[in-house]
Amino acid sequence: MGHSFQFDSITLPPEAERLRQEVRAFLRDEIEAGSFVPGSGDMDSKYNPAFSRKVAAKGWIGMTWPKEYGGGGRSFLERYVMTEEMLAADAPVRAHWTVDRQSGPVLLKYGSEAVKRTLIPQILRGECFFCIGLSEPNSGSDLFAASTKATKTDGGWLVNGRKIWTSNAHRAHYMIALLRTSPPTGENRRHGLTQFVIDLKSPGIMVRPIVNLAGLHDFNEVVFDDVFVPDDHLVGEVDMAWKQATDELAYERSGPERFLETIGALRGLVAAAGNAPDDRVAAGIGREVAHLKTLRRMSVSVAGMLHAGKSPVVEAAVVKDVGTNWEQALPQKVRLLAPTQGAVAGDNSTDFDHIMRYTTMIAPKLTIQGGTREVLRGIIARGLGLR
Repeated sequence: MGHSFQFDSITLPPEAERLRQEVRAFLRDEIEAGSFVPGSGDMDSKYNPAFSRKVAAKGWIGMTWPKEYGGGGRSFLERYVMTEEMLAADAPVRAHWTVDRQSGPVLLKYGSEAVKRTLIPQILRGECFFCIGLSEPNSGSDLFAASTKATKTDGGWLVNGRKIWTSNAHRAHYMIALLRTSPPTGENRRHGLTQFVIDLKSPGIMVRPIVNLAGLHDFNEVVFDDVFVPDDHLVGEVDMAWKQATDELAYERSGPERFLETIGALRGLVAAAGNAPDDRVAAGIGREVAHLKTLRRMSVSVAGMLHAGKSPVVEAAVVKDVGTNWEQALPQKVRLLAPTQGAVAGDNSTDFDHIMRYTTMIAPKLTIQGGTREVLRGIIARGLGLR
């Protein structure tokens, strides 16, 4: 049966707006103290464990998690506001981002009690960071084709194979990996996949750097050679991980990070245009702000669905597909709209050039990470009953 999109209008509650002011004040103080420089374009500086510990001390890691495990017990809408403000300020949140957004919720829902009691407190203190092990060298974006194996042994599992494009694996403490535990069946290609929490300090793990177009080390290939994973690090049911992995991607695909990665280019254009832009530039800025407003409206709606306990997989795919296409195209649009060289004076010229170099170089990856546009459109088509 076809799916009808549900992007209901959401009004942020008063507590979310109060939190917004609190987060803004915190970020102003951190910027003034020199904790980070907004718009630096330096990926290494965005991975800042000390800043993550400060965020944790404010209770802004695990905001929506159950109080039983030390979480904040707050709403997805409050977390959305915190996320939006952090991204708008270009805060250095990469260290804790993955575990707060998706790994932690997956552990809380599907992890063993032993793992939850051990790792969740460390995560909430900003001391434990995760990466995601999905893609593989020979399977591209087809997660059904995953071949990295986990084979049962006494007391646990032995893992052999490779994961690739693994962001921050060289810095993370743990990985949640999607592994092959049984062959797929003729009726169900999704069968036979299982998730595990893997300690990245385990013997037999090699992390190989992949340097990106901008000359930065963010991605990695992770090689597993008879890596032992104990039984209590199993996440969910054996052979049945596809549904939980899909739920996990709904967290990853729908947030404001899916349309704000190159927002610095638009801010730079506004600053470069000054207080009296010509009609062409003003119209261009207005058009992009209208796109941004629409994307935010859709993204907030998905946050509202998560708050209501729903699993908005198709809506999240729509936000990710539309959002990453917009943010990928934004630097080139800004370049065409920007005032001619010489019209941006002094330090503003240097800042604008720096922002444009950085956003242009990172733009190609945006429609790949978190699911390619082809994969997302397949999900949307299935949701609409078209395939």
